[in-house]
Amino acid sequence: MHRPPTRPQPGDLPGNEPGDQPCGPAQCARRRLTRREFVSAVAAAAALASGAGVPLAVATPLEHAPAPAVPQELEEFDFGAVELTGGPLKEQYDRIHASYLALENDRLLRVYRQGAGLPDPGAPMGGWYGRNGFVPGHSLGQYISGLARIGRTTGDPACHAKVQALVEGFALTLGASNRVFAAPNAEKLWPCYILDKHLIGLIDALRLSGLEQARAMIPRVYAGALPYIPARGRDRIGRKDPPYDETFVLPENLFTAYELTGDQTLLERARAYLLDREFFDPLAQGMDVLPGRHAYSHVIALSSAGKARLVLGEERYLGTMRNAWDLLRSEQQYATGGWGPDELFIEPGKGQLYASLSATQNHFETPCGSYAAIKLARYLLCATGDGRYGDGLERVAYNGLLAAKDPDGQGDYFYYSSYNAQARKGFYPKRWPCCSGTLVQGVADYVKDVYFRSAGGVAVNLYTPSRVRWQQGETAVVLEQQTLYPLQGAVRLMLACAHPVAFTLQLRIPSWVQTSPQVRVNGKWASSDVRRGFATLTRTWKNGDRVELEWPLPLRSEPIDAAHPHTAAVLRGPLVYVERSVGSGLASSPSPSHESSYEPGPAAVSMPLDIGKLQPVAGSPALLSLGSRSFAPFYQVRDETYTMYFDQA
Repeated sequence: MHRPPTRPQPGDLPGNEPGDQPCGPAQCARRRLTRREFVSAVAAAAALASGAGVPLAVATPLEHAPAPAVPQELEEFDFGAVELTGGPLKEQYDRIHASYLALENDRLLRVYRQGAGLPDPGAPMGGWYGRNGFVPGHSLGQYISGLARIGRTTGDPACHAKVQALVEGFALTLGASNRVFAAPNAEKLWPCYILDKHLIGLIDALRLSGLEQARAMIPRVYAGALPYIPARGRDRIGRKDPPYDETFVLPENLFTAYELTGDQTLLERARAYLLDREFFDPLAQGMDVLPGRHAYSHVIALSSAGKARLVLGEERYLGTMRNAWDLLRSEQQYATGGWGPDELFIEPGKGQLYASLSATQNHFETPCGSYAAIKLARYLLCATGDGRYGDGLERVAYNGLLAAKDPDGQGDYFYYSSYNAQARKGFYPKRWPCCSGTLVQGVADYVKDVYFRSAGGVAVNLYTPSRVRWQQGETAVVLEQQTLYPLQGAVRLMLACAHPVAFTLQLRIPSWVQTSPQVRVNGKWASSDVRRGFATLTRTWKNGDRVELEWPLPLRSEPIDAAHPHTAAVLRGPLVYVERSVGSGLASSPSPSHESSYEPGPAAVSMPLDIGKLQPVAGSPALLSLGSRSFAPFYQVRDETYTMYFDQA
């Protein structure tokens, strides 16, 4: 089994020797390099020059993706090239890493072993996943996928060992007939849905954990599913009306499986399942075909349009994705970047987003929806190089996925975000729901969201403590980011390179920034050309160079919809702020394990709010107040009661 080498320690990069304290953003943006940092930078450059301190896994992807059939403005980095080093994304990443690593292999494999007549140790999973559940065994492939992604990024051998054990355990249950479904309910109602999860698990086990056995299993798993899946794709109408199965989410992974195996039948089935006539083509023609459709499955289907563009070379799919994005942003979206109350797209222009605040508490299928929206944003960023897609990615990452309540380790998972007054974050009533699979995949993908490769250098999309390694021509380069963003608006970037090297550094400037950003290189003002939402700095960079940028984080309001302009959410920079109810902290809260947070009939908004009178709380940079009223970023709320929308005074 492939086991990537141990990642370098923080001391391998300038400004982070063992024992150093990371600087705050204001200090990062203003002070000069200390002698200690300079010595560290020289050491890092020497390590880069010698090849020490830069793991092979970072520089050498296990599987090289075929060149896209159409031009791309940006490219994603390999999981092994980027690491998170601090901040709220890293904190959640570490918690999810530990949570999924702790899942018991025997429990995860039990339903498959039962179906194969093998010994089945381990306690039953129950919930959706159990033998008599809604979708038996549905998320095994997603757990494998998420662990492989985390293992590739962190170099954690325990992740790769778990991936190997789960893939090998699943392989033993296939038998001569390639039995891929855990129970009859799975093969009758959800064959395409489950096949999609199996494929991504095997794809990532191969590409990211180096498990060659997975390549041979891909055609076996497909063959086992073939008797149960339709020859042509079909749409899903509504939320509860059968057929539930989602053929149209499969093409992305079928295309990738084809690239890894060369099996033409996978390519042909991917084409057959593209939702062209009903969905993709009308969107490409500028039509709005979202209302009434199941929200998550149709947004994740747009990733299949993105992959079809790269494999088939058909640019119409770019039009599909662009129009869908614009419709989501302008007609369907809450302030958090979420959409789909009760999992359905609304009819625009009728005030239905506002009405949803009092009609339901199921406003956004958060881990699944965030995963779908962020993937769509990455496809569009790479295709166009336009920073507005990075803005949307940032919005739903910080206010959607990051704001999800942590799982409890027993199968209870956060599912819906509630945006009404006096809401609480709770768990879905049934254990192991679909969001248990997308949660680990989406969080593992944070490293894919931060940096992108361009033809001439690198683009910084998210501002979070992190580092990226890449090869610019013949020169190895490390870029480290230090910041307290999104709570403060200053960022410091440090370069380490073995030799001076010319490249372009692109820095996304969020659309809500109202003034020209302050950009300095080595303490001196630098002119930068802002194009498509990115400030660009082209120069010959040398070891120890530093770049600082800073902007204010303005308070602003965002109406719920055009029909109700005075009902609005509060945003500061990229973050949605909510009012926390007095005395609703953890100590006085009821158990959140299975709260009734999904019953309809909530209040829509809280008492009036004059947003212009909100003030920062001294000593607590994350908090705002107005008299006795307290406001915090939505992602920081755990078990408190909160309100998101207000009548503007």
